[in-house]
Amino acid sequence: MPTRAPSDPDAAPGIHPEAAMTTALPSSDRPVTLRVMPQPADANIHGDVFGGWIMSQVDIAGSIPATRRAGGRVATVAVNAFTFKQPVFVGDLLSFYAEIIRTGRTSITVSVEVYAERQRLEAEVVKVTEATLTYVATDEERHSRPLPPI
Repeated sequence: MPTRAPSDPDAAPGIHPEAAMTTALPSSDRPVTLRVMPQPADANIHGDVFGGWIMSQVDIAGSIPATRRAGGRVATVAVNAFTFKQPVFVGDLLSFYAEIIRTGRTSITVSVEVYAERQRLEAEVVKVTEATLTYVATDEERHSRPLPPI
């Protein structure tokens, strides 16, 4: 497990050192897909948000462009990659950016990046999570179906 980088005395222990930097939200030409603020019920007693809660929000955000492209129902069939880069705390404003990176005959692969705007004394924005998920278009009987033409 990565620990504090020797060249960065301010990096949080157990966190990817390159993710400890303050960053900005993606440019305004990349629209936010979902924005949510975790509540106390989404966290442990120390205020650290559960990874499973973040994963469910990433799945919701990824399903939005997938559903639009499929023109209807989709099902998550794979979580291809999922990386937690920074912890998320109660009160952070999370912005989810989802974009389709690949389509197949019935499948849609979506990349999701999550940024947290920390609500502390000074404004801080950090990338907290990135993931790649695959969805499949389904019909009313929940069987796969071809994607409609663009």
